[in-house]
Amino acid sequence: MFRKYRWFIIFLLFLAGAFNYMDRVAFSVAAPFISKEFNLTPSQMGLLFSSFFLGYAIFNFIGGYLADRFGPRKVFGGALGLWSIFVGVTAVTYNFTSLYISRLFFGFAEGPVATTSNKMVNNWFPAKERASAIGIYTAGMPLGGAIAAPLVGLVSIQYGWRTAFIVLMILGLILTFFWMKLTKDYPKQHPKVSEAELKEILQGQDTVSDPSSAEKLSLWKTIKHPTILFTAVAFFAYNYNNFFFLTWFPSYLTDAKNLTVHDMSIVTIIPWLVGAIGLFFGGFISDYIYKKTKKLMFSRKVILVTGLFGSAICVGFVAIVETATAAVALMAIAVFFLYLTAMIYWAIIQDTVPSNNVGTAGGFVHLISNISGIIAPTVTGFLVQSTGSFSIAFYLAATLAILGALVVVFFVKPIKTAKEKKLSQISM
Repeated sequence: MFRKYRWFIIFLLFLAGAFNYMDRVAFSVAAPFISKEFNLTPSQMGLLFSSFFLGYAIFNFIGGYLADRFGPRKVFGGALGLWSIFVGVTAVTYNFTSLYISRLFFGFAEGPVATTSNKMVNNWFPAKERASAIGIYTAGMPLGGAIAAPLVGLVSIQYGWRTAFIVLMILGLILTFFWMKLTKDYPKQHPKVSEAELKEILQGQDTVSDPSSAEKLSLWKTIKHPTILFTAVAFFAYNYNNFFFLTWFPSYLTDAKNLTVHDMSIVTIIPWLVGAIGLFFGGFISDYIYKKTKKLMFSRKVILVTGLFGSAICVGFVAIVETATAAVALMAIAVFFLYLTAMIYWAIIQDTVPSNNVGTAGGFVHLISNISGIIAPTVTGFLVQSTGSFSIAFYLAATLAILGALVVVFFVKPIKTAKEKKLSQISM
């Protein structure tokens, strides 16, 4: 299976996903140094964490639209190169305002990454392999976080936090070169794709829905459909918890549990590694359930509901444990459950939306979900500053995960085209 070229595309996306999270986690790990150097308050740090997501959320939708129009290869490559440059710009900031602006533009540049990645999967994979493919490449993200934690922490201690951002910029520009050289928008354009592989891909891409649905289901009808809207709500709950963990958990360990930056950099590897396992297997489990039950939406929903509920329970208990060991262990399990669901939101979009609208519809869902990235860090910062504790922030994150699971249970259903609705009425 993995000898086929489409899996090499996934390998490149895996590397890009790892680098994507290395860049994001870098700021969180370096936050104690940055906060001390610039004399920043918790609320100011919350605003800095959120500034990335303000730009990021806006360009989720724009990136998806551009991928539909110009192809995911160029849009992804451009985004990768630009965000690498803005990572480097972080190293020359000198106060709150310059940090805020650099993080804002860093978010703009990273905005297209998820929608263009999933557009590539939609172009290169048959429906039966999509959740697995998304699960593999998204597994690179927590691995990137695991690598970034000790790398940035130890480099910052030894050479200063600015050096870490320069190193990341260089790595990103190298990866951009290889992405542009080794990928194409469609498998039929790539000389290394065999006729047999191309036939396998093309035959498997129209197995879920009527190919004529692209003409009968408009973009507006797609994005306002309850399935798409409530998938976005569940994705919002997922990302709220994800970004709460990504931005504030390192500071929680140093401020509330009194770990040193060195120790924090080491122990935060654990949740990222456990999360990578969840990301890797979530898609395979969903595809396996689909093969056994032949119920596509059920195979997606069972993973979403189980993962969000499991994560909510663990996140809620983090608020009441006393030791750093218990907090890290519970958060690791929470991240595992949370990341089981990470690729399922995208799989639902690819399963239900006509292929020529996948980028734009996916960008819309990602936009809604990533508003949580603006809210979660800011709200957490103000809660910590006003209460002197992280407890309420953990309870809020857990509550949102439960709500996300509930809307999936009751409102996420297959989208029927006009033709399918007519046939259903006739059969009744």
